[in-house]
Amino acid sequence: MSRADQILFGSDPTERVVSVEPGSDGVKLYRRIGSGVVVEKRPFRWWILTTQNYELAGAVWTELDGEGFNWLAEFENRDAFESARYWLRDAHAEHIVLQSSAKQFLARSGVTLFKGMSFDEIVRVQLDIETAGLSPENPKSEILLAAISDNRGFETLVEGDERDILRQTVEIIRELDPDVIEGHNIHEFDLPYLAARARMHGIALALGRDGSEVTFGAKQQCAIGYYTRPFVPAHIHGRHVIDTMLLSQRFDVGKGIFTSHSLKALAHTLGISEPDREIIPHDKIASEYKSNPSRVRKYALQDVRETRSLAEIVSPPEFYLTQMVPDTYQHAASTGTGEKINAILIREYLRCGRAVPKQKPPKPLPGGYTEVRTTGVIETIVKCDVESLYPSIMLTNRIKPKSDTLDVFLPALEELTKRRIEAKRKSRETSGRERAYWEGLQSAFKILINSFYGYLAGPFNFNDYEAAAQVTTTGRSIVKRIVEELERTGSQVVEVDTDGVYFKPPPGIEGEQAEINYIQNIGSVLPPGIRLAHDGRYRAMISLKMKNYVLVDYEGQMTFKGSSLRSRADERFGQIFISKAAEYLLQGRKDKVRELYDSFVQKINAGEMTIDLICRRERVTEKTFSAASKKRVAQAVRYSEIGDYVTVYNRNDGTVALASEYNHDEDRDYLLDKLYKFACRLRQAFGDEFDELFPKPSTTMRIEAAGQQKLFD
Repeated sequence: MSRADQILFGSDPTERVVSVEPGSDGVKLYRRIGSGVVVEKRPFRWWILTTQNYELAGAVWTELDGEGFNWLAEFENRDAFESARYWLRDAHAEHIVLQSSAKQFLARSGVTLFKGMSFDEIVRVQLDIETAGLSPENPKSEILLAAISDNRGFETLVEGDERDILRQTVEIIRELDPDVIEGHNIHEFDLPYLAARARMHGIALALGRDGSEVTFGAKQQCAIGYYTRPFVPAHIHGRHVIDTMLLSQRFDVGKGIFTSHSLKALAHTLGISEPDREIIPHDKIASEYKSNPSRVRKYALQDVRETRSLAEIVSPPEFYLTQMVPDTYQHAASTGTGEKINAILIREYLRCGRAVPKQKPPKPLPGGYTEVRTTGVIETIVKCDVESLYPSIMLTNRIKPKSDTLDVFLPALEELTKRRIEAKRKSRETSGRERAYWEGLQSAFKILINSFYGYLAGPFNFNDYEAAAQVTTTGRSIVKRIVEELERTGSQVVEVDTDGVYFKPPPGIEGEQAEINYIQNIGSVLPPGIRLAHDGRYRAMISLKMKNYVLVDYEGQMTFKGSSLRSRADERFGQIFISKAAEYLLQGRKDKVRELYDSFVQKINAGEMTIDLICRRERVTEKTFSAASKKRVAQAVRYSEIGDYVTVYNRNDGTVALASEYNHDEDRDYLLDKLYKFACRLRQAFGDEFDELFPKPSTTMRIEAAGQQKLFD
């Protein structure tokens, strides 16, 4: 095994490990061999890294080379480990403790999960339940049926008495013996619901490989781009629980292709819905099951089929990352990439007996080069992009953390880059299952590669703000050079964003190949190791402000970018207005936008807007209950928990209420004002014509009946 392999994939060559479960007498390794699973035992000691040798009962100390966390305390006994951990915490002593026993074992042993396996080799079960209500504590909210499928062609429905449903569900899943249990919102709904109903009936929800029951941990945060979403993880011994709703949100970061993360909406967007897809509102499930049970059965089976297909799209990158990271698949699917890189580096430093450095305090950093040069509607747009700009700069200029005394950081990045290039090549040259394997692998490599710069500038052990500043400063100069060369050769630059440029090419550059050749010529002026690539071509672009624009390609497909154009917190009528208005603008029909605006004004005043169009989504946070500006919302969501998402609307009496309480009492003045604000988001596209087309609504005048035309002073 090469050093690069040891760094990236762990030093232990054991393959086909699908789960690790530490216990008081060692670790169980579950390995999928052939059609079954075998269990192996390995020794295990809990460990803590500290900056000095403390008198901790049961600790066996090893001094590591170097500065920082240079003392390793290991414990045979978990109680001794926990006592030491709590003592260090209460004493405010600097120390490093990985979050779980499984992660501790993987980091110390060099074992990684799924080594030597492709995504389609693991056994995945999909689970979905249909219930008579949403509260499992209500005796009448029984489970109506459970739908179960797997990736080997198995499908079934479990119906009957609720006790029988629970027992049979356990029996079927135990018999299928999956490595992974998948569900859409399975952490927050299906598993907690099953567990609550099982407790009510005195039935053990024994889904674990060792016959143990499902347990639930403390609330955790799932990293989704620049924000997190709370969830309560379930633990099933020997298996991983994967929530496709959370993975879909992670998958959508940077893509922005999903308008909703409901299973049906995701399946429709991704083209994995069945042609005769059943749609039944949850509050109608129970009544529909009584009158037309075959329809609910079909609906539930379609749910697990869509979950399986959705997982095959959004899960492979997380799966292949788990082959590198010392962590479980379930936990890796919720942690950020910076944490993953940190764990990889710590694993290698422990293997070599080297101290782990302390993280450096934060410092301000220069940002990337961003600028909007042109606003409005621009036809014939091309995007050029520096491939992996920051990683390329780090490799070309040998920029790494000063504290990386083992020289692990750059070799890891270099090897990842080589492997991604090779995986992309094989993805292009293969098809079917083989192509899916290489595509998933290259996506995993890409995720890590693009996180190495963020790691330098993050709260991690090997961070280095001076190195991060050198990267961004170099990046700015490179992108400015690209802009200068584009403008020198007659292009009109529209927007610059860190590593990419949207521009209108000069006359004579027509067709994709001509654009590619042109960009190659532009890229020839860049330093060695920096590659400029053609990254898209579009019929037109609506440029509004930084990172807020609309693109339409040559097939008519529109892409919206930016929170002002695609915010899930907006009322749906505003989303519809902006989408349709953008379509008219790209057609050069500004007059139709004004007609559209007027039609919304009339519908608002006539009370023709349904609640699903005028409600908005709110996330309940601590500020919801503490900020003065949130008092009205706080009153409406007083029975909700922090982390919940709720839909609310403004009432005409000045209060805010839940959408479920709607009684045709919406605040129409508020809605008219919001409509105007939605129109304002497109102001740059209209230029000087905006105020004439959309005068600000009067605060004292409003249309009293639908069809009346006068709204503005």
